[in-house]
Amino acid sequence: MKHCLRIALTACLAATSTLSVAQTYPNRPIEWVVPYAPGGGTDTVARSLGQAMGTVLGQSMVIVNKPGAATNIGAEYVARAKADGYVLMSADTGTLAANPFIYSKLSYNVEKDFAPVGLTVRFPMILVVNPNVPAHNLKELIDWTKTQANGVSYATPGAGSPHHLATELFRDMSGLNLSHIPYRGAAPAVQDVVAGQVPMMFVDTASGYQFITSGKLRPIGVASAKRVKNFENIPTLNEQGLKNFEAYAWQGLVVPAGTPADVINTLNKALLTAINTTEVKARLQVLGLEAIPSSPKQMADYAAKERAKWGPIIKANNIKAD
Repeated sequence: MKHCLRIALTACLAATSTLSVAQTYPNRPIEWVVPYAPGGGTDTVARSLGQAMGTVLGQSMVIVNKPGAATNIGAEYVARAKADGYVLMSADTGTLAANPFIYSKLSYNVEKDFAPVGLTVRFPMILVVNPNVPAHNLKELIDWTKTQANGVSYATPGAGSPHHLATELFRDMSGLNLSHIPYRGAAPAVQDVVAGQVPMMFVDTASGYQFITSGKLRPIGVASAKRVKNFENIPTLNEQGLKNFEAYAWQGLVVPAGTPADVINTLNKALLTAINTTEVKARLQVLGLEAIPSSPKQMADYAAKERAKWGPIIKANNIKAD
């Protein structure tokens, strides 16, 4: 009888403790991990959303950049963090859909070690070149690339990034000789294309906006099915003859698996509120980004579909990062 009472008391205390955590959360600053270098599209979105979410939650959202290894450094850190809602991460196509296929061994499991909070945005991507490249459209780029005896190199924010997958799909469909040069984030990759160290890349609209509008990068075509708002003067690659070519970068928020459901619900509500603020909507529109707010379950389903889409492409092209 005493044993039963002890079990009941323990269960009651555990439930009370969980309720107390949920009722007082958050009571200190929250760490938001960005697994890329500062200045890229993911970093820009995190800082915009983080500020708005912090206002909703009444606590600061501290952005911490942990770039490298195609988001694996940041992902491992978050997977091992305490599951209390005070550490979360921007997880993207690379983290949740590509890395399980391009790495033979990961120190974390994307399906078991993370809990989704909600999707954030989808990044349209634009094929761009350094202005010294003698190409202003897709046909001219293809013709020029074919004259290069050793092919043409392209930059990406990292192996398995959405930009990398988009370029591999482009290479498959165009038949061009292209060589991959991975960087530790979008910002350093863009900088080297601007400097002429690398001639081309697929850049997301957030990372490339200022360089395209200033003329430091020349746009060749958009990877979306339709032209992108605020970039309407750039034709799609589809329009230029690369039929059915479509590739996006997308991302959402995750927390360590085991984070209390009430805490995740609090974060999701704050995220949905932040995405709908006038300031954030205006910022996303300027950058040509599409908000894709969701529930945690909708994010889980979306990520699963993306793994089913990109897994076969990665395997068919033998894309490996180790």
